[in-house]
Amino acid sequence: MNQDYIVPNNWSIIEEGFEADRVKSSESLFSIGNGAMGQRANFEEHYSGDTFQGSYIAGVYYPDKTKVGWWKNGYPEYFAKVLNAPNWIGINIEVNGENLDLATCKSVSNFRRELNMKEGWYQRSFQAVLQNDVAISIDVTRFLSLDIDELGAIKYQVTPINTDAKVVFKPYLDAGIENEDTNWEEKFWETLEIKNEENSAFIVARTLKTKFTVATYMQNQIIVNNEITDVKPVEVTKEASKIMFSYEVAATQGQTVSIQKFGGYTISTNHKEEYLISSAKKVLLQATTLGFNTLLENQKQAWAKIWEMSDITIEGDTKAQQGIRFNIFQLNQTYLGKDSRLNIGPKGFTGEKYGGSTYWDTEAYCIPFYMATKDQNVARSLLEYRYNQLDKAIENAQNNLGFKNGAALYPMVTMNGEECHNEWEITFEEIHRNGAIAFAIYNYYRFTGDYSYIPEKGLEVLIGIARFWHQRATFSTNKNQFVILGVTGPNEYENNVNNNWYTNYIAKWCINYTYAQIEKVKSEYTSDFDRIMSKVNLNDTELQSWKNTADNMYFPFSEEHGVFLQQDGFLDKELVKVSDLDKSQRPINQKWSWDRILRSPYIKQADTLQGFYFFEDDFTKEQLERHFDFYEPFTVHESSLSPCVHSIQAAALGRMEQAYTFYLRTSRLDLDDYNKEVHEGLHITSMAGTWMSIVEGFGGMRVKNNQLHFEPRIPEQWKGYSFKVNFRNAIVKIEVNHQETKVSVEGNQEVEVIINGASQLVKN
Repeated sequence: MNQDYIVPNNWSIIEEGFEADRVKSSESLFSIGNGAMGQRANFEEHYSGDTFQGSYIAGVYYPDKTKVGWWKNGYPEYFAKVLNAPNWIGINIEVNGENLDLATCKSVSNFRRELNMKEGWYQRSFQAVLQNDVAISIDVTRFLSLDIDELGAIKYQVTPINTDAKVVFKPYLDAGIENEDTNWEEKFWETLEIKNEENSAFIVARTLKTKFTVATYMQNQIIVNNEITDVKPVEVTKEASKIMFSYEVAATQGQTVSIQKFGGYTISTNHKEEYLISSAKKVLLQATTLGFNTLLENQKQAWAKIWEMSDITIEGDTKAQQGIRFNIFQLNQTYLGKDSRLNIGPKGFTGEKYGGSTYWDTEAYCIPFYMATKDQNVARSLLEYRYNQLDKAIENAQNNLGFKNGAALYPMVTMNGEECHNEWEITFEEIHRNGAIAFAIYNYYRFTGDYSYIPEKGLEVLIGIARFWHQRATFSTNKNQFVILGVTGPNEYENNVNNNWYTNYIAKWCINYTYAQIEKVKSEYTSDFDRIMSKVNLNDTELQSWKNTADNMYFPFSEEHGVFLQQDGFLDKELVKVSDLDKSQRPINQKWSWDRILRSPYIKQADTLQGFYFFEDDFTKEQLERHFDFYEPFTVHESSLSPCVHSIQAAALGRMEQAYTFYLRTSRLDLDDYNKEVHEGLHITSMAGTWMSIVEGFGGMRVKNNQLHFEPRIPEQWKGYSFKVNFRNAIVKIEVNHQETKVSVEGNQEVEVIINGASQLVKN
């Protein structure tokens, strides 16, 4: 834990007291989104202190040219950037001629902000004394509508405390935005048009290179004595990429005056360019017709519907409860499954680090959450996202690696199917992501029972992946087995290693699973089989060559320790455990050179244990325990994806105190800033792992032989917990306390559930 200022609360994230050195962290933690857009919790008014301004539109990106001093063949030409979008939230405040700026106020008191996760709104309030000695009270409420996902709303209230005052509201739109992480300090946007009508304004801007066109818009209402007035702007200021209105309002001492600002984006991926402004006007008409209060009430109802299915309750541990709800809330703010063109970026709408919208995190961590808490079509859309980019994956393997015959290497990071990650050791060595994509197809069928995706689309993906593994493996005459050389496993603190156990294992599994699905489709879906085989040109000779590779795959193993080795040469390292590492050296990725990290035994995240998590039925409990005891002491958990897997494994071994510790770390990774990086944005995709650590870890949920199994365990710190899963259209609720486990099902459904090995038919 590196910070501890968030007030424990079951349903809200709360900060009390203004501290300039935590502004950027709070901007991340209090971020809001609605699946289509999102923004960091920047102040609406001008702030001259250290801040990270960030607004983002789903699917809008920029291909920033890769910046290196030298070039390798096959190096990605660009690093896709989650694009910082035009700013529509800005409202500068002037009181008796003095600008409100929390960095320069004589004093700031009673500062409080709250992110209400239950109802989906963000609120900030404080009192301040300006440089001219005017004391004011501020109260701001903001939300992004779930019902109208192109719309956001702000209510900004100002109350002069010690004098009458002239309050000037200065709402603006600003398209002159730059990314914090730009490689070449170049502009990403060009402004095409600025237009205003009475209390409304519009800026049409286009991204360079990718040519996304966006209309950013606002409409303002001034409120005095709780009534919307007909006040018009006294001044309209236009600059090259900015427009600002000025509204003057006289307020007596103690009187509250307000501005309501509706804003958002219409984009060319959803509307024709010539209709962007007219489409924005329709949204604004809808917003003003409903009004701020009705929109807010609709927001509360929309979030209530989400929580009805996705909530996890924890009794007796407020920090644990706050942590899981924060994770679930952010996942739903990032992706709701409404648009199959979108995916789940590692920072969501909270920051720019990592770029890209799709990592292997989606398949390995996020799909289980969305399968169980949404309609199965949401998870299927995530699978189809990869199917739609299969041709690009084949091009990637062919053009950059020289592979042939339809072998597919899916990108490590992508926006549109092209590889856009600019680190060689990740881009063309961390190839295990191919396996996660195949595993997600298997996992989807295992959980939903919907096999139709495989003959319709999934089998083509599996064949491309199997062909990749077959060609990527090399036959070693020395070992008389197939090896996979020059890779990076899930543990990114090892680069360019030979025979990473997890990579070799998932390669073997992918080939065998694909082979089995080919046989199944051949016998049960003959028309699909004929269509696919004519398309991919696959024959028995190639299939037998695949099987030979899989059946003779090499796995490094230590007889001395009785464990599979993470990779060749792991035991050659100086095996100093993390517990013996000086705490001043942590996190090592911020303290050590890369060379020192690579020579160390330290593991960034679950690697060999990731394989034991995916394929636990292939190993005994004793094998898991032996590998857990060997590898966890060397794991620094400096990846957000690490604690959740270890929590699940510790729970499976009955080590509840350790499982609980890992759970707290994954659930409060950002709230407590374990890795000293929350100011850069939240770890969205790992938040799905937090959900898994309760449902699969403590709840022990598994799907075996088409049946739902649970082996519930409970940390001693909790009185009880509950969660729901949508299993094959049956909503199953599990309630666990220290005395018993209750299982119920909603509606008229009935389902057979296995609890601790005993079958139980559950129905209303």
